[in-house]
Amino acid sequence: MLTLGMMVGACGSMAAADESAAPVPLRLGYFPNVTHGTAIVGVEEKIFEQALGDSATFETATFNAGTDAIEALFTGAIDATYIGPNPAINAFARSEGRAIRIIAGATSGGAALVVQPDIGSAADLAGTTLGSPALGNTQDVALRAWLAEQGYATDLEGGGDVTIMPQANGVILDAFTAGTLDGAWVPEPWATRMVDQGGGHVLVDERDLWPGGRFVTTHLIVSTSYLEAHPEVIKALLAGHVQATAYVNDDTERAQRTVGAAIEALTGTQLPAGTLQRAWENLSFTVDPIASSLTKSAKDAEAIGLLEPVDLEGIYALEPLNEILRTTGAEPVPDR
Repeated sequence: MLTLGMMVGACGSMAAADESAAPVPLRLGYFPNVTHGTAIVGVEEKIFEQALGDSATFETATFNAGTDAIEALFTGAIDATYIGPNPAINAFARSEGRAIRIIAGATSGGAALVVQPDIGSAADLAGTTLGSPALGNTQDVALRAWLAEQGYATDLEGGGDVTIMPQANGVILDAFTAGTLDGAWVPEPWATRMVDQGGGHVLVDERDLWPGGRFVTTHLIVSTSYLEAHPEVIKALLAGHVQATAYVNDDTERAQRTVGAAIEALTGTQLPAGTLQRAWENLSFTVDPIASSLTKSAKDAEAIGLLEPVDLEGIYALEPLNEILRTTGAEPVPDR
């Protein structure tokens, strides 16, 4: 495991590498979700700012959906963002492979299909209405692909054997608690909140669908043009990312407090006691982007009509991350 001390050294060296240049803005996006715990800790504990040093001025923006984050990146409102796999795939496809690069993994796991107590198996889902965070987002694709494997037909307009209603996570929780929604495939902490507050139960833990239980839930992407123009700034950001990853793994209790307080400040909602800790147990924080799972996510999106066939060659730019990992004695991460 990478230690905080090792990462401090890496951060210092990355920031120093660009001290001779005038500071440039670096605008980073992330979501107020537990699955973005690395980003939240990096921001709240000033890890990114310290890693960047004098190489860049640091600004942040928060989003509730991957589509919004991608539009912000496309328009130049942000330069990099933590995001789920399918919005990154869509951005890569829309730009014909030019606009974005994945530069690190962040989170694996932390997504589930939670349903009402009277739904005991996939066979009980016919005629039900299920939610997802947004049309075409990572959990939406996972839900539609899994339903297809169970023999259910769905369409993008909400028709078929099972109705899928994309909507904001908070709306999903309210509707589920009120009994007007039969279930939803959501990321943490929403899955745990649907169990704790809504009385639901987990029908599918997405980890059970992947080899070794590992699949990318969140990774870090950057505008290709920014990466090419400011490679040393991105190296410094990545050094901070590696340090923040070590932090959330080495000091779990403090990281949870930091993430909980930030989510409350950003959303105005305090997570109920115990929810954050239980949600945390359902995911893992890693700099490995688990590239093999991205390929399957793309194929799933193609199969359900949300994505035209796309060649993902070139979507990863992992060498800056791997340079940092090698300096700490850690194993480099693969891009396939």
